[in-house]
Order: sequence, then C-alpha cells, then structure tokens
Amino acid sequence: MKKLFYLLFSLSILFMLGCTQQKDAELSLDYEKYSLSNGLDVILHVDKSDPIVALAVQYHVGSNREVPGRTGFAHLFEHMMFQRSENVGEDQFFKLIQNAGGTLNGGTGNDATTYFEVVPKNALELILWLESDRMGYMINTVTPKSFANQQNVVQNEKRQMVDNRPYGHTRTVIAHNFYPEGHPYSWTVIGEMEDITNATIEDVKEFHSKFYVPNNATLVLAGDFDVAEVRKLIEQYFGEIPKGGDVPDPEPIPVILEETKKFYHEDIFARTAQFRMIWPTVEEYNDDAYPLSYLAELFSSGKKAPLYKVLEKEKKLSSSQHAYNGSQEIAGTFNIGVTANEGVSLQDVEAAIFEAFQMFEEVGFTEEDVDRIKASLETNFYNGISSVLYKAFQLAYYNEYAGDPGYYKKDIERVKAVTKEDILRVYDKYIKDKPFFATSFVPKGQLELIAEGSVSAGIEEEDVMTATEMDMDDIEEVEIVMTPTEFDRSRQPADGPDPLLSLPQVWTDELANGMKVYGIENQELPLVQYSIVLKGGHYLDKIDKSGVASLLATLMMEGTQNKTPQELEEAIEKLGASIRMYASGGSISIRVNTLARNYEQTLALVEEILLEPRWDEEEFGLAKTAVMNRLKRSKADPNTIARNTFMELVYGEDHIFSTGSQGTEESVEDITIDDLKDYYNENFSPSVTAFHVAGDIDEAKVLSSLNGLAEKWETKEVTFPEYSYPEAIEESAVYFADVPGAKQSVIYIGAPSMARTDDDFYPVTVMNHKLGGSFNSHVNMMLREEKGYTYGAWTYFTGSYVPGYFLASSNVRSSATEESVRIFKDLMEAYRDGITEEEMAFTKNALVKSNARDFETLRSLLKMLQNISMYELPFDYVKGEEEIVLGMDLDRHKMLAQKYIDPSKMYYVIAGDAETQMEALERLGFGEPILVDIQ
Repeated sequence: MKKLFYLLFSLSILFMLGCTQQKDAELSLDYEKYSLSNGLDVILHVDKSDPIVALAVQYHVGSNREVPGRTGFAHLFEHMMFQRSENVGEDQFFKLIQNAGGTLNGGTGNDATTYFEVVPKNALELILWLESDRMGYMINTVTPKSFANQQNVVQNEKRQMVDNRPYGHTRTVIAHNFYPEGHPYSWTVIGEMEDITNATIEDVKEFHSKFYVPNNATLVLAGDFDVAEVRKLIEQYFGEIPKGGDVPDPEPIPVILEETKKFYHEDIFARTAQFRMIWPTVEEYNDDAYPLSYLAELFSSGKKAPLYKVLEKEKKLSSSQHAYNGSQEIAGTFNIGVTANEGVSLQDVEAAIFEAFQMFEEVGFTEEDVDRIKASLETNFYNGISSVLYKAFQLAYYNEYAGDPGYYKKDIERVKAVTKEDILRVYDKYIKDKPFFATSFVPKGQLELIAEGSVSAGIEEEDVMTATEMDMDDIEEVEIVMTPTEFDRSRQPADGPDPLLSLPQVWTDELANGMKVYGIENQELPLVQYSIVLKGGHYLDKIDKSGVASLLATLMMEGTQNKTPQELEEAIEKLGASIRMYASGGSISIRVNTLARNYEQTLALVEEILLEPRWDEEEFGLAKTAVMNRLKRSKADPNTIARNTFMELVYGEDHIFSTGSQGTEESVEDITIDDLKDYYNENFSPSVTAFHVAGDIDEAKVLSSLNGLAEKWETKEVTFPEYSYPEAIEESAVYFADVPGAKQSVIYIGAPSMARTDDDFYPVTVMNHKLGGSFNSHVNMMLREEKGYTYGAWTYFTGSYVPGYFLASSNVRSSATEESVRIFKDLMEAYRDGITEEEMAFTKNALVKSNARDFETLRSLLKMLQNISMYELPFDYVKGEEEIVLGMDLDRHKMLAQKYIDPSKMYYVIAGDAETQMEALERLGFGEPILVDIQ
C-alpha cells in the first residue's frame, strides 16, 4: 500500500527540494526531449556515474485499448515482441543482450506497455538496433507456430499467477463485476483465455498496426553516452519507421455505483477468508486523487490507523489489512483488503471496517500525521533515481501519462498542497455512506463465512485434463516477408571495447567489542544505507522451537523500553527513513535506508531497538497470531507445499533447515516470549555481528557514530550447533504432494550440495548458467519457448556457511507434468556430456560483462559488503570470480557437471493433482511415486 502511494508521489520530490539544497540541485534529472518526424518522443538523460546505459520504450497501449472478445492482446504482444523480428533471429533478443552482459524485460498494465534493456555502454548501439527492429519490423515475423507457442505460454502464466494460488481470481471478479460491461477495465490485463485461444494472426496484426507505432511511444535513453552521437544513431535506427495513424489518449470513464454489490467465490486454495471493499473514485492527476491517497494511508497504515486498531489489535479478526487509492488513466478505485484469521466470518470483518470508519470520524487525525506521510517522500524519490533504469522509467512515465517529462513541477505542487480539509472532503465525497463493491473469497465448503448479501461470482475452474493448449505439432513454418529499408538492418552492430571493471573502494575496521565494520563511500546521492547482520538466524533455532528467530526479529521492531510501538513507528516516519528487521536461514538483519543528514538519528533508534527491547506481551501475541495465520494459509499453496517437502527430504527431519524460518504450526504454537528472550540473551553478540554501510558518509563519521554500540554492547560467545548432513540419495525417488484440482504442477528436482564457502561453489554456479541460470538456458528454452508448458524454468545451486542444495524447478501445465519432469531429467543427463564452445563463450560474456552493472546502487554495494563479511571474502573477490569464469574450459565444465548434477540421484518432488498426474510418473523409472502427507 505504501509502495503504491509513493509510486504516485515520490517520483519528483527532488526537483522541488533542489531549490533549497545546492547538492540536490546538482542531482536534478536534466534531460533533453525532442521528437522524430514519425512522432516518436525521445528523451535523453546523461549520467556518467557508471559505464552503463538503460533504454526504456513505453507504448501508450495497455489492456484498456482492447475490446470485448479481443482481450489480452496487449499482454500477448509483450511476449511476441521478445520472439524475433525481421533482422533479429528467433529467441535472439535475450541471448544477444545477456551475451553483452545486459538484462532486459517488459511489462504490461491496464494503460501502458514498457520494454527495457540495461547494458554496458559499449553495447549502446546494439540495444538501439534491437529495439528499433521490433518497433518497426516485427509484425511480419508473427507466424502461426510462434503465435501458438506464446498463446500456450500466456495460458500457463495465467495458471501460475491466477488459477493455481489462493485468492488468485480476485482481480477477475472485480474486473467483471465492478466495472460496467464494455468498460476498458472490465477485463484483466492477461485477458480472457477464450479470447487468447480464438485470436487469429490477422486480429493481432490489426491491433499491432494501430497501437505499436512510433507516434504512440516514448523512448528514453539514460546513462553514459555522448548526446550528439546518440542523436545520430536514434535517427538512423528509428527515423525511417513509418508513422501510424493518430492515437488519441483515452478519456476518463468514471464508474458510478447505484447500489452496493457483493460477490463471493469458494477458493480451493484458500485456508482463510479474504474480504475486499472497493469504492469508485477518480482518474490519475485528478485533484481528488492526491488526498484520496493520503486518506488510505491514514486509515490503514501504522499503529495509529483505525483499520489496524479495530481489526487486528482490538477484535483480533485479522493480521493482514491494507487500503490504497488506485487512480489509473481512465478511472480510479479506493480499495480495502482484509485477510481474515482462521474461521473468522467476513460479516464480522465488514462490520469492523465500518467501526474503523466511525473511529476515523470521531478520533480524526492531526496535521502532524499528514506531515509524517510527506516526510518519506524525499527518501523515496532518491531511491527512485538510484539507477539509470529507474530514471528512464520515471521520465517515460511522466511523458506518456502527463504528456511532459517535466510535469513533476506541477505534480509536486499538488502533492504538497493537500490539506487536512481536503482529506476529510474526499472521505465524505467518495466513501462515507456511499455504495461499494465487495468480494468474499472463502475456503471451499465454508459459505457460512461470506459477507451478507453476497452472490456467486460464477468463476469456472479449468478442468486439468482438458486444459486449453494450442497444438503446434502440425503447424508449418512460413517464409518471412522482409520490409525494404534505407540501410542494411541485418548487420548486427559491433560492440565497442568492454568498459574496464572498476571496483568500489572498501574500508574496514573492528570495534573494541569485536563487531566488524565495512564501508563504501558513495556521494552520488544524499542517501545512506546500512545493515547490522548477526550471524545465526534460523540456524540457531531449536528444532522444537523453530520460528523463534523470525518472531524475535518481528517483536524487536514493536517498541523499545523507552518507546511504545506507536512512538517508535512515528519516530522512524518523522525521519523519512525505513528501518526493518528480519530473520533468514543464516542471520538476523537490521536494514536501514535514510537521508544522509538523518543517519545519526536513525542509528540512535537502531541502538535502542538492538539494546533495549520492550518485550511487549500484547505485541508478541499479535505477531504470533500473524505467523500462525500465514502458516495455515500456506498449507494450500502448491509452491509452499513443494518447497517444504523438498527441504525436509534434502536436510532430513533432524536438521533445522527441514523447516522454514517461520517454523511450523506445531513449533510456533509452543513458542513463548521467554523463548525469544533466551534466544536474544544467548545469541545476540557483537562477536557474530558485522556493520555494513554504503552511501554519502565517510569512514571517520561512521566509526565515531558507533561509539555507543562499542561501549554498551558487551560481547559473548555464541555456540553454533553441529548438524549431520544427509548423504546424497543413492537412487532417485518421486514424491507427490496431492493438491486436488491444481491447474499446474510445481516441480522441485534436486539433491544436497555444498556451502557457499566451498571452493567449488562459484565454479558450479558458472557451470550451471547455461543449464538453467539464464532465460536462454536449456531448460527454459525447451519447457517455455519450444513446448509452451510453463511461464519459466530454472536451475541453480544455493548455499551459505551451511551446505545447500541443487534445484531444478518449474510450474507446468498439469496435463504436461510427466513429460516436463522427463524433459528436466533428459536435459540434465545430456548436460553431463558437455556444452559447445559457443555456449561456453556465451556464459563467459554474460557473467563477466554483467559486472559493469553490479555496483550501481547502494543496495548492490551493501550486498557486496555483506558477502565479504559473511564468507570472509577478499575485497576484490569479484575479480577472483572473473578469473574463474575466464579460466573455465570445456573439460572442467564437464567434470563439474558430472560431479554435481546427477539426475539418477535426486529427489523428484511434485505438488499437483494426484488423481490425474501421479500414476504416470512411475514411467520415469524411479519406482512407484510416494504420496506425501502434506498435513
């Protein structure tokens, strides 16, 4: 919810602040905008901080440009645009960008579609060539076979993102029933599967010719380049692309609810009920959109919020609730979402929400509350321009939606102009006593939990045995018709010289109490990010009290000895900072993001959190309830079921990692607040702690600021348990976790492997890259691009100071389960025989050249420092990894594959519909599948 709020508001705060701070003014997003003769808007922003460039192209076409019976086309085209174009071969977009050390992707929403690439600056001309070819010369390459393949991929994306997860159909119910028939938001972005299945090439070509034209797009290039040279290249590559017909911007179409409407759905994957309430509001940039976002924040966010106070603290109905205002291009909604505790009726939830509104009216809020919301805007804006890609996104966004990349000036004025009276006015105008739309999603067979007056939403579940699939076997390839061009576009531009790798300078020290300190000074932005990492985390949990570390991290953010939970929260908000504490498998971390000028104030709060825990019994009870509810809900999630089953097999039931870091229902039920105190007293010590800091702060200031921690925090010895690690399985076996009615099967295949500290760990990471470590890997290209069975497939090695495992995984169409598992097995067997010289060259280029992108943001610098401290790596360990990559030859690659990837000695775990899929897996030759008790 906060993310949505800041997405709307934080994009431009710096430009206003720059008027009062000279340093900020130097950092403003200077840009140059012009248009080509074909109407393409071009925006250039030069940033020479790192030797990289980012290209973003945003088309003003989303699902709102579609019509009933022809839905999902915008999203389908997002997929098609990565396949090929007239001068770029099939599946070469990802390959060429990754070979250059870059990354790329795209995304479709209701209102726009965006594509991007980030590459070392020597590949600048390459991305202009690629992006221009698919803008102007792609549509002739949409053949029946390539189209059918992506139809299958999109169908599997829907199964993964919608059909096969709890509450996945919520957006569909809202789109179909909240918006009037024919409204551009009355279908989801992914579209209706019937429309996707029935679409013809002629249909999509017509859609493409209307909207995928240069005069309906914005191109933004940001990074290290010469403007004069780039202008020539952009004219060369994009200038001759024909202009399309006029594409007027969509006009607002507000929704009017004459009466309250409620719908329900029995969800086979839900374990607890979920309630949504929606009121129609206004489109983006409407005067009322701004105070509506403030209203959502005040009503739902934080300890003072009425929604939290009534539903979670007082009535114990929920441990997860939120509100946000979603103003889009042509309409807006005010949204409240509540995931209820187990067995809670949504009638009670609905009544409690109205009690919260009554509290909002009676208790109200202060000007200080409004100011706290504004306090984070500056920090969030700087985060939003922390990379060249983020800068490109923001300039494109303002240009397409507001018609001007410089619209930030007016936008920020409107943000700052919001008053308390405005917030109360929009509450009265849009929410109070107004008709609303509601959804009740309840577990299958628990209709007694739905809100009163709800009617069935009529969602039809897909039959896993008759799942929609486009048959590609009998489709013949057709000849591509080439478009005449002014120059030879078939010639791929050569990359320039590779930029030299320049590692950031690391400094280190050790405090008197033994805490190690690592830092990187970076003055690009007036931000500081730092972390305090205590080695241990879930690894130090006792088996029968699994989940203590995670609960402890949560509780320590709920006040201190001197501050109530609300007072601590408000102190952080006033600084516009973010302070988070969380536990992972091997550590507990405190993570801080702050303006440089507020560094010492945030550190004072962190010191208080770390050394003066409050041990609030009420907050402990709320935190425990929240964990229990998440664990109960996860029991119906196929992905969680597969992962939990796999982890127990790999580590064995006597190892703490056989359970997740949040624990199990049984272990959490038995945890007391004394268990948390014992963990804290035994395992919190500077002797196992490292402080990492990156940003606009020097070494002397950091060390001086840590005097308090050095003096007050006494060291102690922390004992780490020793676990016996299961031997590798001698013969593969298949384990099946039954999820009745699952639309996809979740596949986890793997075996125990090594720790991150093992000499072979990085070499096997390199070895795995072409098998499943990139989009163009063997498993993804086969299962997604050739077969169309999945939205994605991958393989990887993972480990920390504790040995990890190898994993091959994917979510596949249910009826393709046995074949997909066999494909994984066959590809791993073939991979043991070695790869080609070309594939080895690709791996080396992808891994070495991508280092140019790895030190751009404070987040990436902090990650580097944490790797150094946790695994005792040299400061220039990245250069050592480069030497490993460049020194890898085919013989060593083959040796590593044969040593560490053996599909005849792996656990094969599948979570899916046992009735229809389990029996066929016996044909793999690993014996009769073993049915897992997921309870």
